[in-house]
Amino acid sequence: MSEPTLYVGRFSRSERTLHWVHACAFLVLLGSGLALYLPQLAERIGRRPLLKDVHVYTAVAWLAAIVAIVVLGDRAGLRRTVRELEWFDQDDRDWLRGRHAPQGRFNAGQKLNAAISAALAVLFAVSGFLLWLGERDTAYRFASTLLVHDWLMWVALVLLVGHLYLAVIHPATRHALRGMTRGSVRYEWAEAHHPKWVRRESEPGSE
Repeated sequence: MSEPTLYVGRFSRSERTLHWVHACAFLVLLGSGLALYLPQLAERIGRRPLLKDVHVYTAVAWLAAIVAIVVLGDRAGLRRTVRELEWFDQDDRDWLRGRHAPQGRFNAGQKLNAAISAALAVLFAVSGFLLWLGERDTAYRFASTLLVHDWLMWVALVLLVGHLYLAVIHPATRHALRGMTRGSVRYEWAEAHHPKWVRRESEPGSE
């Protein structure tokens, strides 16, 4: 009789909700943005004013949902997550140089992706707001704003493709998706890919 599979909790409900709200909003924003940007898609879909409304109101709903999750969710847990993501130790720096180094709950690539995604989100929000404001007041209409917004879209698209490949296709990393759907991952997988985190979780008194 085989031994039961052991799992270790990786992401809380607040973390998973924040991730999927961000992911769903991003996909809607990307789809509507591409339809507005590419003439071929715009001609096939038509109804450009509706697409613009979907794009704008999705952005507003995305911001409101993030605020609601932070206010109503596990704020202490989310603060711990932010601290884990923003700190790069020597092992992280070695990992980014291509060396084998033990990783925590987030590896250095995930930390870098989170930092870039957060920066993109801020730049998207600022440039998008300026575009919306510029349609109503020409004093806020800057020639480079649309260019910045469009280039951000292409950078985000490349990151999305890489993220989906690692989460869904790549054999060594796709098990991580279980952590974002069910909250837990197999203990042996976590021990192989995130040993520093597993050791910390196993210490007496750890949460």
